[in-house]
Amino acid sequence: MSRLATGIDILDRQLDGGIPAGSIVLLTADPASQSELFLYELTTTRGTLWLTTLRSEVAVEDALERCPGPTGNPTIRNVGGDAPLDTANKLVRDLPERANLIIDVVDILERNEGPRYRKFLNVLQTHMVNTRGLTILHGLKGETVPDNRDLTEHMADIVFDLDTNIDGSEIENRLAVPKFRGGRALDETIKLRLAERVSVDTSRDIA
Repeated sequence: MSRLATGIDILDRQLDGGIPAGSIVLLTADPASQSELFLYELTTTRGTLWLTTLRSEVAVEDALERCPGPTGNPTIRNVGGDAPLDTANKLVRDLPERANLIIDVVDILERNEGPRYRKFLNVLQTHMVNTRGLTILHGLKGETVPDNRDLTEHMADIVFDLDTNIDGSEIENRLAVPKFRGGRALDETIKLRLAERVSVDTSRDIA
């Protein structure tokens, strides 16, 4: 099975070479985490369309420029207007072969009616399979998780769950991969350091 690199070496090794081509990945994370580093590093791997639903195109461009780690040069489109689901659907249909799609954040699309959102996910899934591309849906955890998040988790081929905890002066980031169609889910979480880029945290675990 063809695999696509995520741009994060440790993750690609853990996943036997990367993500199966044609997959949809849901990355869930706390709003105050550094989860955007995953998105930035993905842009280094291949051509990327970045659909932003909250931040402006200029804000995303500025964040990429200020990122101390490696980044690519994605095409950025703001779909957070009056009809975000319709706009996103049109752009998805034009994705080329083996491209990345980032939807940051998917929460805005999840707040549409269930049948319309489900149809969008089915169209997206079909297009990813046909073009052998890779989609990352960036979803925020917290107190206002959309009702359709369960639908997103079910439809996604792979789920990355980033958990960020603050304990005194320590910030601990752990990544779980509880779901992995076309491969094996990870038995244990990976302790990560999210600074200039995503790397393994080799510091001693907090007792």
